[in-house]
Amino acid sequence: MLVRDAMSTVVLTIGPAHTLRQAAALMSARRVGAAVVHDPDAGGIGILTERDILNSVGLGQDPDTERAHAHTTTDVVFAAPTWTLEEAAHAMTHGGFRHLVVLDRGEPAGIVSVRDIIRCWVPARQQVPA
Repeated sequence: MLVRDAMSTVVLTIGPAHTLRQAAALMSARRVGAAVVHDPDAGGIGILTERDILNSVGLGQDPDTERAHAHTTTDVVFAAPTWTLEEAAHAMTHGGFRHLVVLDRGEPAGIVSVRDIIRCWVPARQQVPA
């Protein structure tokens, strides 16, 4: 199975000036755990995850004044839609993260998460005779 079969095509894109509260509200409304941060001034595409927001709040920072750009991961590992789920899982395990931005022709086409991969693998494993 390939990344394109598992990825969510609902890609929430925010700007670097969004506050963490705004980002969290958008992520919650769309029921996603990560947002792509498009910042052409800082090199293009980054990712802001629920964990980034949680870490900021845990440090006592104000989500109404903290901006996405200060918490965005910019050294993003990108997946291709043609990667296997095993390749995606290996990249996540090796990098210690739970979301991969999927690029198709240089543009965000989706996000694949650990949950997406598990969702694909579990039904296949349930069909195997015990």
